[in-house]
Amino acid sequence: MRERLFLYIDRDSPLHRLNPFTKLVLTFALILIAFLGPGYYLATAIFILILIPLSFWGRIWREFVSTSLRLLLPFFGFLFVMQSLFYPGGQTVLVNLWIFSVKAEGVGFAYLTATRILVVVASFLVFLLSTHPSTLMTDLARRGLPSPLIYVIVSTLQIIPQMRVKAETIIDAQRSRGLDTQGSLRKRVRALLPLVGPLVFSSLVDVEERAIAIEARAFSAKRPKTSLVEVPDSRAQMIARWVFVGIVLLAIGSRIWL
Repeated sequence: MRERLFLYIDRDSPLHRLNPFTKLVLTFALILIAFLGPGYYLATAIFILILIPLSFWGRIWREFVSTSLRLLLPFFGFLFVMQSLFYPGGQTVLVNLWIFSVKAEGVGFAYLTATRILVVVASFLVFLLSTHPSTLMTDLARRGLPSPLIYVIVSTLQIIPQMRVKAETIIDAQRSRGLDTQGSLRKRVRALLPLVGPLVFSSLVDVEERAIAIEARAFSAKRPKTSLVEVPDSRAQMIARWVFVGIVLLAIGSRIWL
């Protein structure tokens, strides 16, 4: 099976054919609206009414749902337990559990925080699953962004898949040498240190090798660059990007007004 070094899923869908910059602006617009807009259920509405339909539109809903659940369910469980039991200033007791009590204020704060984090993760998942890093890099370079900034953006988008692939390779190598990485929690913790060292050092070596490779391709050259890949864009998408920015400003203004 081919190793995936990024989250991108190759599908023939209208979402995939959108300009990467349009999807990037939409991603940040949804996140800003979820955090800065008014309304207790705004983030929930964004997830249900916008992000889930986008995943179906892009034919990536299976990967979108499975990845979201694996990433967020453990964190949300911990968040609700901690906030409902230990939220400072809570007065309305819902349930008494021995010396602890579940407070309505803590549950409400946990719900608001969880839905906002859900919008952040889900927005980036839709973007990453439908946007190839090289296409994004080409489009950002065409728009005149500085090369170091483009490299930071694309490297950040690829770091988690690359670390996962490296971790799996190191685990397989250590198992072939007789290291027990399964069993009880104690055994897994003891096996963690032999895995962390090679993972960190190999990641540092990768950074150096990638820097040498892109410099060999004149990545930091001042002259305009050409590309064999033409990233499509349209006037309608340009208008849509400005509409997204306007909606963000309206959300911020409505929250201040209310």
